[in-house]
Amino acid sequence: MNILKKIALTKIRGIGPKMSRTLLAYCGSVDAIFESTRKQLLQIPGIGPAIAEAIHSKSYLNAAEEELTFIQKHDIQLLWIEDMDFPKRLLHCDDAPILLYYKGTANLNPPRTVSIVGTRLATSYGKRICESLIKDLTKLDVQIISGLAYGIDAHAHRQSLQNNIETIAVLGHGLDRIYPSAHRELASKILTHGGLLTEFASGTNPDRQNFPMRNRIIAGLADVTIVVEAAIKGGALITAEIANSYNRDVCAFPGGIDQDLSAGCNYLIKTNRAHLIRNAHDLCHLMNWEVDKKEVSNQLKLIPDKLNKDELRIYQFIQEKQQVSIDDISLYCNWPQSKLAITLLELELKGTILSLPGKIYRTY
Repeated sequence: MNILKKIALTKIRGIGPKMSRTLLAYCGSVDAIFESTRKQLLQIPGIGPAIAEAIHSKSYLNAAEEELTFIQKHDIQLLWIEDMDFPKRLLHCDDAPILLYYKGTANLNPPRTVSIVGTRLATSYGKRICESLIKDLTKLDVQIISGLAYGIDAHAHRQSLQNNIETIAVLGHGLDRIYPSAHRELASKILTHGGLLTEFASGTNPDRQNFPMRNRIIAGLADVTIVVEAAIKGGALITAEIANSYNRDVCAFPGGIDQDLSAGCNYLIKTNRAHLIRNAHDLCHLMNWEVDKKEVSNQLKLIPDKLNKDELRIYQFIQEKQQVSIDDISLYCNWPQSKLAITLLELELKGTILSLPGKIYRTY
């Protein structure tokens, strides 16, 4: 009966992840929630008469029984927020789901996790970056997470499988279907070396409003979210913003200033919402992950290394100081703020300096 109540709690309209946590905190257990009287439930902040009546009537238990039958038939694992197997990284996210449906072979609490996201319209440039990055991560005990969408997501999953890296696909629908349907074969392969994960019960369609919810799980599962290629609007930037709200690291690969599908990455870097990276070595340095430099393949040159006179002056100053604030740079060069900002951005885009939180800069 306990497992039925866990499923039933997620099916009551008006009760989301935060409200579920509130109920658990006040009542002590999922059994106690359903055993509470209407009067007791109404004393809990945020609980109104309609929700109290739905809980007390236990009207959602029938739907829960149908769901339990489905997951048992298809060998789906139910992960409750208090279970040992529940992804620990999600526990630090105040809007994390209390119940997850999982099918796969991978441990959801690995030592290191990386989310890779990007545009559905991936170019050859974005695919090359993705391939090189994942190839260079093979020497690390890392798990790669993405959303099974067209473009960068699917490419990240495929490259992970090709390089024998576990990969988790987070879905915006129930496990009774695969969306997009063209990725059924890919999803089947992921099950053998990773897994499919969702908070949505069977019968849930891949509706538009589900994908931002899906994206928060992608961000919450990861130590660092990497945006490979993205336009100025889209799910990848939503995922990056959510990761920032969780105080997780965000990285982005820069691209040409005239390329629409790099505009999102350049924006994240420009506004200090993401660290600029060029390869796996940059990522490992940022995350303080040990990796043998000899094992990192040469990353493609994103843009020429040539520096003009002004750029060289700033670069050499930062290199000499090793790590320096924007105020110190400003005092050193005595330039207008607009000129300094443009020069620093150009150096970042050329992959010669890295912007750290607090407007601190260092060379690679």
